[in-house]
Formats: sequence, C-alpha cells, structure tokens
Amino acid sequence: MNGQILRRSDLNDVTMAPMYRLFCSQFANVSMEQFVLDLDEKNWVLLLHNNAGELTGFSSMMVYEASFDNQNITLVYSGDTVVDRSTSGDSALSYYWMGAIDWLRRRYKKDRFYWFLLVSGYRTYRFLPVYSRLFYPRFDEPTPNDIQALMHSMACERFNSQYDANTGIVRLNAPSVLKGEYSGIPEHRLSDPHIAYFAERNPGHERGDELVCFCELSEAKLTRLGQRMWRKGQKLFPDDV
Repeated sequence: MNGQILRRSDLNDVTMAPMYRLFCSQFANVSMEQFVLDLDEKNWVLLLHNNAGELTGFSSMMVYEASFDNQNITLVYSGDTVVDRSTSGDSALSYYWMGAIDWLRRRYKKDRFYWFLLVSGYRTYRFLPVYSRLFYPRFDEPTPNDIQALMHSMACERFNSQYDANTGIVRLNAPSVLKGEYSGIPEHRLSDPHIAYFAERNPGHERGDELVCFCELSEAKLTRLGQRMWRKGQKLFPDDV
C-alpha cells in the first residue's frame, strides 16, 4: 500500500472520479456535486493506492485555527473517509493517517492537534478507544466541562441549527447514509461497551445522524498500539514529502 498527502487544490476531475466511485460503493444517495462540496470544505486529502496504482482508500481533512476560552487551538476536522473492503484486514489507513497527522503537525509547527469529528458508524467510533487515551464522549468517563464546552462551541459554529446541543448529535440536511452491509451494528458487536455506548448515544446512526466527538492528537495521548502506528507513519512522511 502507498499513501500520499495532497492539498485539496491539487485534486482534479481525474483524481476525484475514483474517489467518488469508492465513496458510492459504501454510501447511498450522494451526488457528485454533494461529494465535491464536502471536499471543498477541506484543505488536505490522504490517498491510499495498492501496488497496481488503484485507489483503495482516502480521508479528507481540514486543518484550521480556532479561538476558544482566550486560547488559539489547532483543529483537524475530518471529512469523508473510506477504505475499500478488499483492504479491511490491512491497517494501512491507520498508520498512514497517523503519519499524515504527524506530518501536518510538523508542517504547521504545532505540538498537538485536536481532532474534531462526526461519527455515524460504529467502526469509526471504535477507532477512538483503540488508538487514543484521550477522547470524548465515552462510556467510562464523563466529558470534562471544558472539553464539552469546546465541542459545543465548534459544533455550533460549524453546523448551526443542524446541531442538537442536548444530545451532541448533528443531523445534516443531506446526510451520507451507509449502504446495506455497512449499515447498522451486528448484535454480537454490542457486547463491546464502547460500541454499545455509541449505539445508545446515537440511536439514529443508520439514517446518517452524526455524534460529535473530540480527541487529542499527540503521541503522548495515544494507546500503545496508537503510538506504534504513529511511529510507523512518521517514517512514511518525512519533512520534505
């Protein structure tokens, strides 16, 4: 597997066509126009290709500065992220994504990023406890007041009336809904307390409802597995990439 980081402005129609096809293989009722509009909100894209040069995954992200409680913080807001099912047993997205984040952190000259993401699928939510020691909301610890206030502020700013502050849920006007086998949560997965918590917090996930989540992106706040992925990813994206 090979990965590359591109600016959104470097994407063209030829690049975006396979991205859109891959996205539509897992999500229903998303027009090319809607897909491009989402991309236009982002400033970086991670692309994954197999050895034959075929696109097998991508993740878009927006790195931006925000002011909160008289402090300037740097946020990574995640957009569309899809991996081809043929690579489901490969952790390439994890270490390439971690490597991309570390490269962007160095490029922006920041000690840490804060990850602001919306989650409509249990697989994405499960990514948080597997790799991070500091993420919210979570079943085993209440969200600290300052982090809750930050999440609320960022969600209100970005989604306005589409955000329900009482539930922490964003209901987009044009949600991306997972198809068939990608939708829902298998019964046996609900034995995992993290997944059961996600299902409870976001009961409308099958119709595209999104749970607002927050995570600190720094090596020190990762799990041991997350730190291994981070260090592996660092080697893939040197400073002159």
